[in-house]
Amino acid sequence: MTDINRRAFIRAAGGVAALGATLGFPSLALGSARRVVVVGGGVGGSTVAKYLRKLDPTLAVTLIETKPSYTTCFMSNEVLGGERTLESITFGYDGLRRHGVDVVMDTAVGIDPVKKTVQTASGKGFDYDACVVSPGIDFKWGAIAGYNAEIAANSVPHAWNAGPQTLLLRRQIEAMPEGGRVIIVAPPDPFKCPPGPYERASQIALYCKHHKPRAKIIILDAKDAFSKQGLFIEGWTKLYGYGTDNSMIQWVGGSGGGKVESLDAAKLSIQAEIEEFKGDVVNIIPPQKAGAIAFAADLAEGDWCPVNKRTFESKRHKDIYVLGDASSAAKMPKSAYAANSQAKVAAAAIVSRFHGLEPGDPTFVNTCYSVVGEDFGISVAAVYSHDAATNSIEPIPNSGGISPAKASPEIRKREVSYAHSWFKNVINDMLE
Repeated sequence: MTDINRRAFIRAAGGVAALGATLGFPSLALGSARRVVVVGGGVGGSTVAKYLRKLDPTLAVTLIETKPSYTTCFMSNEVLGGERTLESITFGYDGLRRHGVDVVMDTAVGIDPVKKTVQTASGKGFDYDACVVSPGIDFKWGAIAGYNAEIAANSVPHAWNAGPQTLLLRRQIEAMPEGGRVIIVAPPDPFKCPPGPYERASQIALYCKHHKPRAKIIILDAKDAFSKQGLFIEGWTKLYGYGTDNSMIQWVGGSGGGKVESLDAAKLSIQAEIEEFKGDVVNIIPPQKAGAIAFAADLAEGDWCPVNKRTFESKRHKDIYVLGDASSAAKMPKSAYAANSQAKVAAAAIVSRFHGLEPGDPTFVNTCYSVVGEDFGISVAAVYSHDAATNSIEPIPNSGGISPAKASPEIRKREVSYAHSWFKNVINDMLE
């Protein structure tokens, strides 16, 4: 990314915070406190809860989350590569509590848009003036014959929601014999973290390069192209011999027979369109859809939730906002930083509505880093604006950028440092 584009990117990122500064109304402007219930404590939910309180401290904000801590999917591939522990990517919610957010450990099971109430598994009801739903993704079980949630939990992990399955996959890789084979099945578009399967292959290769140098990682992919493909292949070529007879990584695209039809979990065998692949470790990342509450609350159409992309208010139910991976937010990817940006826009829109104001014209940002190997990082970043005529989010020309091809070792090493700093900054922004 050029220096001028980095400056434009930073200015746009700061624009969301600047929008909030214009909303500093005294508490008397509202009278009694307005109530906002946030469902889901991931990046989108935690960020919107924090920023609602920052923009208007009179708001009564309740965050409903099933788990007592949040384990990030972003940077979880480094657990597989041996560069991180699961504990290093797991965080509690005390920072949100310090901002005045009421964090409730429970599971939202329904939303009544008429009574404006969120129901939970424990039988409680939470009234709201605005509700924000950020449930992340769920999986489309049955898309691959023989693969289901039970098999994923016990023997063929997806590890696409970081946690116990991440550790299971890590242990399987460690126990694999030298010269063993890891098979990764990448999902069809759209899915959470588009570069993720390919960074995962890279991180597993990084571990194997040091501990099992004759191992092979095969990526089976229904697609014929993937995010940051040229940069990944450049890194694989330099670090793992890609394109040679001794390549540690092999990618099989859709036209080459990469579409997977079925799994025999007992034999760790995958039947693809053209041939059968047998592995010592199999990692299937299933096709995806919005989290369960999106369907229980009638927020989804098809697999995802349609929204007004100026505010992220649901197009199906008034006063309910859907953020992050669960929303239909093209052309933004489904990523952690996209959810962070959307959350700030939604928070500003909600506070504006409570004060009788029209929402501003939003600017969104996204950046994504991938660590391909030791001292080899790559990234992509973009700034987006809202097109009211088409209700679409469009990249602003010449904003952001992508890591240059054939960059110097110093630049690639610097990108790894940027990736780790970016991770800390996102966590601080959403939870501290």
